[in-house]
Amino acid sequence: MSNRSQFSKMVEVVEDIIIDSDDNEDIFPKSPEECAELKKENGNQLFKIKQYQSALQLYSEAINLCPETAAYYGNRAACYMMLNRHRDALEDARRSVQIDPTFVKGYVRIAKCGIALGDLVTAENAAKQADSLQLGSVTNEMKSIQKIKQFEADALKAKDAKDYRKMVFCMDRCLDEASTCEKFKLIKAECLAYLGRYQEAQEIANDILHVNKGSADAIYVRGLCLYYEDSIDKAFNHFQQVLRLAPGHTRAMEQYKRAKLLKKKKEEGNEAFKLCKFHDAVKLYTEALEIDPLNKKTNAKLFFNRATALSRLTKIKDAILDCSSALRLDDTYLKALLRRAKCYMDIGEFEDAVKDYEKALKMDKSRENKRLLQEAKLALKKSKRKDYYKILGVEKNANEDEIKKAYRKRALIHHPDRHANATDAEKKEQEKKFKELGEAYGILSDPKKKARYDSGQDMDDFDGGMSDIDPTQVFQSFFSGAGGPGGQNGEYFGAFPAGFSFQFG
Repeated sequence: MSNRSQFSKMVEVVEDIIIDSDDNEDIFPKSPEECAELKKENGNQLFKIKQYQSALQLYSEAINLCPETAAYYGNRAACYMMLNRHRDALEDARRSVQIDPTFVKGYVRIAKCGIALGDLVTAENAAKQADSLQLGSVTNEMKSIQKIKQFEADALKAKDAKDYRKMVFCMDRCLDEASTCEKFKLIKAECLAYLGRYQEAQEIANDILHVNKGSADAIYVRGLCLYYEDSIDKAFNHFQQVLRLAPGHTRAMEQYKRAKLLKKKKEEGNEAFKLCKFHDAVKLYTEALEIDPLNKKTNAKLFFNRATALSRLTKIKDAILDCSSALRLDDTYLKALLRRAKCYMDIGEFEDAVKDYEKALKMDKSRENKRLLQEAKLALKKSKRKDYYKILGVEKNANEDEIKKAYRKRALIHHPDRHANATDAEKKEQEKKFKELGEAYGILSDPKKKARYDSGQDMDDFDGGMSDIDPTQVFQSFFSGAGGPGGQNGEYFGAFPAGFSFQFG
């Protein structure tokens, strides 16, 4: 049978008694004491079926009839406790032992309320009093008190070590015993803010403010979350409100000063950057980063800003390190990701650039990000091919004559016949270089092939690609076209007889 059904049936029984009786005056007691006792008994029945609000009303009526009966206050205290109204319960429990200093249940309930509220001094004093009246009456309460004390001590050590995760754990264990303790909840909320778990921290603070609008600590936690979420001006308003409510709130004062200094340094750095004073900007951003290591979101922006200034100073590797620091603090920071990718491109780290641009495209599927990724992939593809310009020793903008002169010079140096007396290892090395020179000249001396090569296309995908280039034929063709075995300017090639053909192993 449900609680509501039991309550309805009990009401029906009372009504039946009243209706069936010829003399209602015999049913209802005349004295206030008897009436109060009946209300208490009915309240007890409602309490047993968890109808605490209805029971509370009956206990209050009993108290109004007999205000000097300790048990009535004790019962109402128990009701308040079941409704999580521990402050009201504590007041009733204290009143019960004032009326009857030997009322053990009153002391037990004071101890329970003290524990729930985190007031261990009150809880421990009441527990000792109850135990002196009835040995063993508060065994569980004493265990709870000791447990809370131990975890409070552990939390204090964790605070000194700035181990905020350990502090959250300790506060959760304290709250297992002291479920309504505002102090423990707010310590936990503050630590959650330091850990970057802002939503959880704000929910705790908001719950407390819903009950206690004047809680300076709850307002401080909200301000702390806003500060760490880079809403500096809103955070200022909260810290100022805390100081109006509690002028001696040292943490709010310290955080307010820290927030003002951080904002000032960041703005000074931004102004120096706008004026192209990049060295000054780097210095100011560095000073700002030292103010509050826990402010992850603002510090991520500072690292990014410093990276931007460093890139203007062509300190690319330092800029990459700062972008990486920004992304460790905020892995959704798109600007930092794109800046790092650009830096990787600048120093030829194309694989890393492609990885970053791929992440960026997942975060923001814009045309610009797609274009940047395609460019990075093309650069990576080019970087994995042989650099024919480097092999010939010419710049990428070299003209036809410069390419010919470079080939003539290097081909003569690396031709295998010039190294007939070298070791086998040296011969192989020179053969390799001679072959690469033939490939390089075969591609760069052909306008169509050169254009394809410069655009990043695979040369083997086309007819007449690299696989068709015979370095010996290139050599013979070049020098025969340059005026026969003697070459231009009277160069001597008598060492290479007519019909010479070098075979690569």
